[in-house]
Amino acid sequence: MGIITILWEKWVEFRRDFYKITLAAMIAPLMYLLVFGLGIQTMSHGKPYLHYLIPGVISLTTMNGSFNAIAQNLNVQRLYEKAFDQVMISPTPLWQFMIGQIIAGSFRGLYAGAIILLLVFPIHTGLIFNGFSFFVLFLNGAVFSALGVVVSFLARNHADVPRFSNYFIMPMAFLCNTFFSTENMPKGIRDAIGILPLSETSSIVRHIAYGEPWSPTGIFVLFLYLFCLAAIGLWFVYRKQNL
Repeated sequence: MGIITILWEKWVEFRRDFYKITLAAMIAPLMYLLVFGLGIQTMSHGKPYLHYLIPGVISLTTMNGSFNAIAQNLNVQRLYEKAFDQVMISPTPLWQFMIGQIIAGSFRGLYAGAIILLLVFPIHTGLIFNGFSFFVLFLNGAVFSALGVVVSFLARNHADVPRFSNYFIMPMAFLCNTFFSTENMPKGIRDAIGILPLSETSSIVRHIAYGEPWSPTGIFVLFLYLFCLAAIGLWFVYRKQNL
C-alpha cells in the first residue's frame, strides 16, 4: 500500500507539472540529435552516425530523467519542506517508500525516453525498439533513481545536488558509449567505463536496435548496481529514522 501511495503522489506531481516535465525532457536530447546527429554527417560502425546516436541519447535521457526526478525532489522534501519527517512517523514502511521512489523515478525516465522515440520516429531509421528495450531502459532508470535517493541524503543543501550530478551523471553522459564508441580508448580506461550502468544500457539497447545479439551479462550488472544502491539508500533512510 505504501508503494502505491508514493506512486500516486508522483502521478499527481506529474499531472500538475506535465508541460514543464515534458519540455525539460525534450530540449537537451533534441539538441544532441540536431547538433550531433543531423549536423555531423558521418558514419559509425558502417551505419549513419544518427543511427548510432539515437540509442545512446535515449539511454542518456532515461538516466537524466530518473535521477533528476528523485534526487532534487527528495532533497527538497527532506531539507526544506520536512516532508520526509512525516513519512518516518507515518505507518508507511520505509522500504516501501524506497521502492516507490525507485519505481516512480524509473517511470519518469522511461517517459522521457519515449518522448525522444516519438521525436525521431518520422526519420524512419529502421532501428528496433521492442519490449525488452523498454525493460532495459526501465532498469536503467531504476538504477539512477536509487542513486538519486542516495545523493538526496548525501547532499547537505539544495545546491549540492547539481554538484553530485557533475561528479557522476555528466561524465557518464559523455563517456558511456552514448555519443561515441569507447573502442579506441586505452584498455584500462575502456574497461572501467564499460562496467558503468549507462555503458551497459547503451550497449544492450544499441545491439537490440541493430538486430544484433547481445550479452545478458549487462542485465546482471544493472541488477547488481540497483541492489547495491538501493541497499545504501535504505541504510540512509533507516539511519535517519534512528537519529
